[in-house]
Amino acid sequence: MFVGITNSPRHYAWGSTTAIAGLLGYDPSGTAEAELWLGAHPGSPSVIIDPEQVGGHHTLLDWIHAAPEEALGAALAAPAAPRLPYLLKILAAAGPLSLQAHPTAERARIGFGLENAAGIPQDAADRNYRDPFHKPEVIFALSDTFEALCGFREPPEIRGILGELRALDVASDDPQPGALDALERHLLGDDALRDCVDWLLRDGRGGDSGEVAWLVERVVALAVSAADLAESGAILDYPLELATVRDLARAYPGDPGIVISLLTNRVSLKRGEVLYLPAGNIHAYLSGLGVELMAASDNVLRGGLSPKHIDVDELLEVLDFTPLPVPYLPPVLSSPGVSEYRPDVDDFVLVHIAAEAADAGAGSRTGVPMRQFTLTGPAIAICTAGGFLVAGAGASVALKRGESVYITPDEGTLTFAGVGEVFLATTP
Repeated sequence: MFVGITNSPRHYAWGSTTAIAGLLGYDPSGTAEAELWLGAHPGSPSVIIDPEQVGGHHTLLDWIHAAPEEALGAALAAPAAPRLPYLLKILAAAGPLSLQAHPTAERARIGFGLENAAGIPQDAADRNYRDPFHKPEVIFALSDTFEALCGFREPPEIRGILGELRALDVASDDPQPGALDALERHLLGDDALRDCVDWLLRDGRGGDSGEVAWLVERVVALAVSAADLAESGAILDYPLELATVRDLARAYPGDPGIVISLLTNRVSLKRGEVLYLPAGNIHAYLSGLGVELMAASDNVLRGGLSPKHIDVDELLEVLDFTPLPVPYLPPVLSSPGVSEYRPDVDDFVLVHIAAEAADAGAGSRTGVPMRQFTLTGPAIAICTAGGFLVAGAGASVALKRGESVYITPDEGTLTFAGVGEVFLATTP
């Protein structure tokens, strides 16, 4: 069964006023549109365009609750609380999001149970775990570049950044090496990254000796001076990182996350590149348009660049402080024009389907490019360019730019006939 779905964008301050509308082909609303959710998450479940098609149910969440086997298939309908395990989003960031990490499945179950036992309301501002699920995610860059922070850097790189800051400090009219000395002291020892993040967040957000506030102020001042030097022809080793400090200082003045950003990998994705953000990975999206696919959860542990609740103790338990390379997720090319992104979780697979008019082979009877993908679970597809006739085992649907459809797993092998681009989320 193909069930047309839609939704309204969510309006967060960091969102773009034009990017989602421009991608999907509707007139901008004039307000910041940050995310378009496609799924059955209770916070914003997709709206069913023709409720009569599914027994009168108006949202995907309602239909799944009422007829789980029809909507999800037998495998996902079997648990005591059937649910669609993923959430597909179009995300448009005109400014930086918070530094954050997500828990493992085990940590989420334990944390959710403990907070329930403590009587903390699920909508409380100081609650960490709003559900018992983990929240791994992938982001596929749709804009020419998608800017992000992701994972902790290797120590030699951090020392290199600190060295550049020291050189800028020496060259300044008013050198203040003590601020950088404090940072360097907290980057010593076996658990240097953990100890440093702990100090930055505690001292910079309440247990205040003034040391972190001085450090943040000094790092920002040095980053500003670096921009002036670069305009004069100076060659910098870390211009992108220092530019990020300036951008974050404008958005979140005085926030210790500005310094934490220098401990993380600074990533510029090109269109079509994908990041995988597993449990424990510290990250922040800075700007850009992308397709995000995640496990359906609200569990976020914040680590700066936000006025919202930060539980330092729990964040330190969740974070993975192991320095790692940028976690790019390469595609599996299952057939021409069909790229699958399969992280090491059971919640979701992202499929990118693309076809151009020139792709129609000599063997095509219609002269229209054809793409195929076989479902292994319920799916959501959104067309971001062009249009396709999508046919399954029992039905078909026309899907054009800006339209979305929910597909039950009994449709089996899907054939996409047309020209354009589709993103499909499903389960492994």
